[in-house]
Amino acid sequence: MQAHYKFWPKRLPHAITPPATSLWHNLAVSALRYPDKPATVFFGSVLTWAQLKAAAERLAAQLQALGVGKGDRVLLNLQNSPQLIVAHFAILRADAVVVPVNPMNRAEELKHYILDPDARVAITSADLAGELAAASDALPPADRLAHLIVTQYTDAFDAAVQGEDAPPEVWRDWLLPRRPLPTLQGGQVHAWADALAFDGPLAATTAGPQDLSVLPYTSGTTGLPKGCMHTHASLMHNAVACTLWGNGTAETVTLVVVPMFHITGMVAVMQAAVYAGATMVLMPRWDRELAGRLISRWKVTAWANIPTMVIDLLASPNFARFDLSSLRTISGGGAAMPQAVAQRLEDVYGLKYAEGYGLTETAAPSHQNPVDAPKQQCLGIPFMSTDARIVDPETCKEVPQGETGEIVVHGPEVFSGYWKCPEATAAAFFELEGKRFFRTGDLGRVDEDGYFFITDRLKRMINASGFKVWPAEVEALMFKHPAIQEACVIGTRDAYRGESVKAVVVLRAEHKGKVSEQEVIDWCREHMAAYKVPRAVQFVDALPKSGSGKVMWRLLQEAEKA
Repeated sequence: MQAHYKFWPKRLPHAITPPATSLWHNLAVSALRYPDKPATVFFGSVLTWAQLKAAAERLAAQLQALGVGKGDRVLLNLQNSPQLIVAHFAILRADAVVVPVNPMNRAEELKHYILDPDARVAITSADLAGELAAASDALPPADRLAHLIVTQYTDAFDAAVQGEDAPPEVWRDWLLPRRPLPTLQGGQVHAWADALAFDGPLAATTAGPQDLSVLPYTSGTTGLPKGCMHTHASLMHNAVACTLWGNGTAETVTLVVVPMFHITGMVAVMQAAVYAGATMVLMPRWDRELAGRLISRWKVTAWANIPTMVIDLLASPNFARFDLSSLRTISGGGAAMPQAVAQRLEDVYGLKYAEGYGLTETAAPSHQNPVDAPKQQCLGIPFMSTDARIVDPETCKEVPQGETGEIVVHGPEVFSGYWKCPEATAAAFFELEGKRFFRTGDLGRVDEDGYFFITDRLKRMINASGFKVWPAEVEALMFKHPAIQEACVIGTRDAYRGESVKAVVVLRAEHKGKVSEQEVIDWCREHMAAYKVPRAVQFVDALPKSGSGKVMWRLLQEAEKA
């Protein structure tokens, strides 16, 4: 018997048989079962399951009328909102593939998400539409977007809302104004309301478990982000498993603040809630006062988060006014929860913080702490239907219990491969005992109870408040600055975010003394997502290099740690 089975929730099987249907079917079933039950709550406005399904079907019909066919990739670039859920399932209902994009990305980054998946249609919000249009306009005519569907946030809630449901004052200039729609060179821009008013025919759905459903992008040690091919089956497994693991039912009320463009928010929160028919209380961004009010007002029972959110909420001067008594499960990942904070949650509120672990490639999670028996600062145990091992990174042979090696994963939630990258796919997998294992690139160990702990990274990556920052991607963007000759991006310790981004920069000779560190940071802020922007820039005369001319980033990283 596997050591971790001693701690396995007694009510659950070790493996499951997920439904052999598409993800769309989960929404159709919940709308049939709970037509008048709240599916989403957004600044006090409720959308029922029947309304959510009807809206997704109308948008799916509009997408088909715009030429979206089975297997076509559609960009989805939205903050957490009912529109994101409607659009996500509309794309699936059209038998197309969702390409979720981080709304923090700027035009320079967005070009890749149009080009690489060959996307011709995108759905976004009015505050982000300009960046997406600029990205499309900068491409050759044959590669541009043909259609852009644009929503205003107030399409989904009453701008005059007051009281506990009202958005924070600092958000009002972002959320409330109805912005004009951009123009799209060689293409058409459609208002959300018009798209949802479309009354044309909707073709029958034929998507099955093995069809592509979502193409989320992940970066790596080299080059541009790569699309992870996930089928309906790979996401279905974790949607069902996460529901069972977290005691999810139709009576669950979940606070959705982890972003749903990210694999955790998309699968472990949104897809799981849709499968169960649970109610999603949506937050487009983090705000501790709003989170406290929403948990209290809507009697939230489940909250998946990143540890910095919990730390921030506990530090609120208004914390004593919030009622957290409805919470039954609190879980998270992306970064380790400080032991003192986890202990406070347990001592004061009886809440055991259950950390999990997973990657975009594993439709996160691949590991999860049992709700009733979590260990602190631990990845957890291999998830339902999952085989995870620790192997020697050089030989791919399993190492003895307690020794450090690479975490590798085999299971139904593992992706099919990288989009258009057969070599990267081949390098990411190997065979062990007749099973195909995915190499995570994370170093870890297993204790005597079968719980996994992360010890280091094999891949070069910075973890800033749960956001993965890949230095190679930031460097590639920084090289576009006219004054930068070379750049090496490393991580620095950050008491709040865990890690922050630092860039060690060599300026071109003609720019030395004429460009400041702050000017480089400001330029980065204009050209890349906020979480990737270096918090510190250090100018040097030269970067350390190996005999073959490669930048020795480890030397700089070690010096920073020292």
